Order: sequence, then structure tokens, then C-alpha cells
Amino acid sequence: QGQLVESGGGLVHSGDSLRLSCAASRRTFSNYAMGWFRQAPGKNRDFVAGINWSGGLTSYADSVKGRFTISRDNAKNTVYLQMNSLKSEDTAVYYCAADARMGFALSRRNDEYEFWGQGTQVTVSS
Repeated sequence: QGQLVESGGGLVHSGDSLRLSCAASRRTFSNYAMGWFRQAPGKNRDFVAGINWSGGLTSYADSVKGRFTISRDNAKNTVYLQMNSLKSEDTAVYYCAADARMGFALSRRNDEYEFWGQGTQVTVSS
């Protein structure tokens, strides 16, 4: 019974779009900052995007800024990652994570997120 479950990944062509969803099992996640990370084979797990509890503050990795949009619907306990203009280098397993510290800053560090989903594969063909 995972507390965070990602969905929406798949195989697309360069230039296409996908929307990932992260469903939280408990209402308390609406109080947490949430983040999306990704990991390609042989590489570290890198920060992609973050959003604070209310959705009023967001942060993006430089590599996705202008193409990806993170959002959340706390009434549905769900966080989204809209990915547009996908590139082959976006190919990775995408993970949803929750920062339970309830601080003010949006962390980009893996070890500051307590809860993680199992990941969803995004493959972008060239």
C-alpha cells in the first residue's frame, strides 16, 4: 500500500506531451511540499520540479523550465506534472515525493523528501 502512486508515463515521440499524476493515500499530504524527480539508467536521481503545500510556489530544474509545469489539486490529493515538448533526454523513471518537514523552502535534495512513489517510466523516442 504505497502512500504515493505515480501514473501517466508511457512511450511518446519527441515533441509530444504527457501528464503525470501522483495520487496520495492520505489527506495529510495536502500539507506537504511535493516534488518530481527523475532517474535515467546510470545517472543520479535528479530534481525536476517542486511545489509548496498550497500550489502558490513552484520550482523547476533548468533543463525543464518552460516545458514542464507542476500543479496540485489538494481536494483530490493529487499532484501533476505536465510535460510538453518532450525530448529524448527526458527519458527516465519519474518519481513523486513528499517533503513532510512543512518548511517554507522547496528542497531539491533527495534526502529531504521522506515519502516516495514507485516511479513511472517515461520514454521519448527520437
